[in-house]
Amino acid sequence: MQKTLKKYFPIFVLPTVIAFAFAFIIPFAMGLYLSFCKFKTVTSAKWVGLSNYAQIFADDKFTNAFWFTLKFAAVAIVSINLLAFLIALALTQKIKGTNLFRTVFFMPNLIGGIILGYIWQSMINAFLVKYETTLVANATYGFWGLVVLMNWQLIGYMMIIYIAGLQNVPPDLIEAAKIDGATPWQVLLNVKIPMVMPSITICLFLTVSNSFKLFDQNLALTAGAPSNKTAMLALDIYNTFYGRVGFEGVGQAKAVLFFIVVAAIALTQLVATRNKEVEQ
Repeated sequence: MQKTLKKYFPIFVLPTVIAFAFAFIIPFAMGLYLSFCKFKTVTSAKWVGLSNYAQIFADDKFTNAFWFTLKFAAVAIVSINLLAFLIALALTQKIKGTNLFRTVFFMPNLIGGIILGYIWQSMINAFLVKYETTLVANATYGFWGLVVLMNWQLIGYMMIIYIAGLQNVPPDLIEAAKIDGATPWQVLLNVKIPMVMPSITICLFLTVSNSFKLFDQNLALTAGAPSNKTAMLALDIYNTFYGRVGFEGVGQAKAVLFFIVVAAIALTQLVATRNKEVEQ
């Protein structure tokens, strides 16, 4: 039976390989080639070498978007995971209405990014109007508006993953630690957190990738205002490709560079947390 499966294995995986090639490998290869070209359409592409990449680093908007995205990601990743873990801890205790609370916290994740952006824009501006200002009057307002929006959307999703991890911690292990005289804080640090490292790995990976790829919410909430100071990398790439005539190749080069940066950061985080799992 095993020999038969091995014999026909290529046939079984062929549809998936073909779909992956058409959906990812071929478009990525074409995009990589176009990042070295000047073009209006794919058929009119002319090779210009590293010219597009040279223009990226001379673009102040891209530099600002890069650092803005980096700061946003750092704050969002820490705040989302910390709050999600604390809520998960609370909801795994014996309290009434835990299922209702889980549903309520998870629901924001079901709302689309564009809708969320406009909802939070209205709410934040309704608060700021009392101080005779708006969300896009100051880049600081836009930054914290995006952080709050991202937290509100993703905390419930990460919470569910943390709850699953906490529920898999053997009760006998916790009981043994308590018998040995461990305090609740010591139980958390030395028993629960090491046991939920797989959940931490997943949540960190998801928050890292989502933070760097944020686009819809950024477009709807601030659209980069004021003066592109709150534009994140995905929005800056979009504006370059579709908003600046003759810069399509530069926009494509930014997209390739963006992919490399996000992939490198996500893989580094994944390897680091996986190694931590092994140590535990």
